[in-house]
Amino acid sequence: MEKRWNILAADEEKIKALQAVLKVHPVLCKILVQRGIETFDAAKQFFRPQLTDLHSPWLMKDMDKAVKRIIDAINDNEKILVFGDYDVDGTTAVASMYSFLKKLYPNIDFYIPHRYREGYGVSKAGIDFANDNGFSLIISLDCGIKSAELIAYAKGINIDFIVCDHHLPDDVLPSAVAILNPKQKDCLYPYKELCGCGVGFKLMTALAEKMNLPSVDAFEYLDLVATAIAADIVPMTGENRVLAFHGLKKANENPNHGIKALTQLSGLVKELHIHNLVFMIAPRVNAAGRMDDATKAVQMFIAETYDEALHYAEMLHSDNTDRKEADSSITEEALSIIQENGEWIHRKSTVVFQPHWHKGVVGIVASRLIEHYYRPTVVLTLSGEYAAGSARSVPGFNLYEAIHACREHLLGYGGHFAAAGLTLETQNIDAFRNRFEEIVSSTIAAELLIPEIIIDAEISFKDIRQSFYDILCQMEPFGPENLRPVFMAKKVIDTGWSKIVKEQHIKFSLKQDNVTFSGIGFNMADKFHLLQEKKPLDIVFKIDENEWNGQKSLQLRMFDLRFS
Repeated sequence: MEKRWNILAADEEKIKALQAVLKVHPVLCKILVQRGIETFDAAKQFFRPQLTDLHSPWLMKDMDKAVKRIIDAINDNEKILVFGDYDVDGTTAVASMYSFLKKLYPNIDFYIPHRYREGYGVSKAGIDFANDNGFSLIISLDCGIKSAELIAYAKGINIDFIVCDHHLPDDVLPSAVAILNPKQKDCLYPYKELCGCGVGFKLMTALAEKMNLPSVDAFEYLDLVATAIAADIVPMTGENRVLAFHGLKKANENPNHGIKALTQLSGLVKELHIHNLVFMIAPRVNAAGRMDDATKAVQMFIAETYDEALHYAEMLHSDNTDRKEADSSITEEALSIIQENGEWIHRKSTVVFQPHWHKGVVGIVASRLIEHYYRPTVVLTLSGEYAAGSARSVPGFNLYEAIHACREHLLGYGGHFAAAGLTLETQNIDAFRNRFEEIVSSTIAAELLIPEIIIDAEISFKDIRQSFYDILCQMEPFGPENLRPVFMAKKVIDTGWSKIVKEQHIKFSLKQDNVTFSGIGFNMADKFHLLQEKKPLDIVFKIDENEWNGQKSLQLRMFDLRFS
């Protein structure tokens, strides 16, 4: 698949000014300037994030009301229910809030809605559970901002809500005692990009302050907050960077028993990085809700001993194995359906349906299909009497608007720019497929159907040294708006030692001005012929460190190449 190369620019004067004070390679200064870091002080805050950089929790609208209501509940011996979503952000938020409050007060429990029986967010079943069991206060985490009707129902049966959420509020807000959400129009909290667990963390720090508890009582859960930040793909800027930085430190030095157990089961022996949380910890936690019941993810995180946590972690690990098998077999089946249907060559969207597919993985499968065909994709399966599924977009295309334009064929839908969910009658699938194709093909810009590689900077092989790499590593934790830098090198030549390994990858050895680098190009065997022509090439790559027999060396992870 051909790709578009987009090389980012930066103001030369700002680069020179920053280099004058930082005294590091200009390529590093260029990347920092691109990311809004233009002064010595901004660089210091970026490279050395301090917990003292965090904003006061009292700046968040309704924080005083939330804290007062919880303290009143404790003083009046009310039963408190901590309620959260079934994904990583929700389960870590519930686990940290529950554990924090449980140390102060025994009359507390938690509730995670079942993905398939109750659906996303605050559920009627959850409120009825609270009512049947005498709970008079519910703290909802990572959900609730869009649950105006259900929270009104709870209020009608004398159950109060404190909503901690980070999703965009609607015009009508729920009638909760307090709503903590920095995205509210009239909330003056300076940082708007916290995840649900991050909002819950701010409530815990405010409670700790009000109750004269040591701040460490809230900071104990920073590794769970970091896991939520990593998994929820929120910007790795501002407070999120501070929380993720110190959360990773905690995860490596003194981890939550659940994180330690999952790390053990994943076979990781080295230091945990953000990408480990994203690709090893998060999928196992999410698998619980996708394949079964996410309650056990919370039970793992709140376990008081490592052995108890390991017991639940093994269940999650098993769920994840089932998820991977389902994901792999459904992707294979979906790809063959698309191939058999000759129309795919001309279409700008993909809609596939099979009644037996597992609904817990259709969103993942949609993402896999985009890796192959790079177009807005909908994967549907049978859910009860209806077809239900997930949609994923390509960057730059508003998927929600496209689905909204097909609403006449749908029973329900929801989502945002890049991802959505939908339900429809099975007899309407073909009509939806045709209408969706009509909308996508008439509105998508041609270049959005070609994958784009964002390149931070051009670099020469001679400048790729250990000292350069060490500073690059200090830019961690990486994530949205602070991604691991991608480089381009021009006019490199194959040394003759490159080869195809395992039929699909290129193990390469390339030279530029007498400096040679080796590395790997995963799934790039189809471009091996370009190397064999012995012509100058431009390559796109990230810099990695390879360790073999105790020896460390820098290598390149290549993503694309083309003739110079």
